[in-house]
Amino acid sequence: MNTVAIVIPCRNEEKYIGKCLDSIINCTYDKNKLNVYVCDGKSTDGTIQIIESYSQKHAFIHLLINERQSTPFALNLGLKADNSDMKIILGAHAEIYPDYIENCIKAFEFEDNLGCVGGIIENVYENDVAEIIGKAMSSGFGVGNAHFRTGKTDGLVDTVAFGAYKKEVFDKIGYFDEELIRNQDDEFNFRLIKNGFKIYLYRDIRSKYYVRGSFSKLYKQYYQYGYWKVYVNKKHQTVTTIRQIIPFLYVCYLFGGIVLSLLSKKMLFLFMIVFLLYWVVAYISASKLSPSINIRLKVVKTFFILHYSYGLGYLIGIWDFFVLRKSIKKEESLSR
Repeated sequence: MNTVAIVIPCRNEEKYIGKCLDSIINCTYDKNKLNVYVCDGKSTDGTIQIIESYSQKHAFIHLLINERQSTPFALNLGLKADNSDMKIILGAHAEIYPDYIENCIKAFEFEDNLGCVGGIIENVYENDVAEIIGKAMSSGFGVGNAHFRTGKTDGLVDTVAFGAYKKEVFDKIGYFDEELIRNQDDEFNFRLIKNGFKIYLYRDIRSKYYVRGSFSKLYKQYYQYGYWKVYVNKKHQTVTTIRQIIPFLYVCYLFGGIVLSLLSKKMLFLFMIVFLLYWVVAYISASKLSPSINIRLKVVKTFFILHYSYGLGYLIGIWDFFVLRKSIKKEESLSR
């Protein structure tokens, strides 16, 4: 494995894209074996000018225009532009450590049939809300067994962030699903595993990610994760991961419990027991993340936003894709 390509979807990232590219320039891998493709979705700030200035100074950095302004299209644009042995997906908000590429190459030696490797994200918080969200998403109670966030152990996983892929993976299973607005990486990794490849998390593969904090944006993001997960499940006719079902069941419990509680005092009693149990477990989990009661309560709030928004999105997705049998045209998916 010699040549490496890094693909970066990007739009209106003038604050971050320079830091991202600097981290790649400062990496220790041989630049003669490296190409970087920044796929910009017609930025309206100074992002394109910044990328162009970098590409003029460094021959391995390339600007590609993402005419459709969607993430999976941007990913495929960069992936198809290069024939390297290994291809890395990176975010414009991310910075990689100097030995990132070497550790990716090293990780491919740990197991047979590895098609993808990835590592740990170290969050850089830009405000207090971002730090609260980051704490919640580092908890198993918050995000389940998403090891690239919790960072507990090396080993086989079902998905990673900023994955490095062998070229033969794309040759065998194709590229990212351009109909999807969210979950394109999860869907791709599901197909990867289904076709006999494995995914490995190696904690020495490290990157930083600048987190912008907003509870409203978090709600919208996880609602879309849940909603589009249903579309992926329908397309593949299977549930891709068990953890995705838990928020959905929780939301069903909330709605169903409220209705049944109106009909029976016994049901109200049972509903309140389980409802209070959720908050007790959430607070205990938050207590492991901070000694401050105020921060704990905010983390608990974040847990609820994560679980409720994802579960509600999943429920609406079931209604749209299974009950109403909606189909997603490319034009519709791009406008959502």
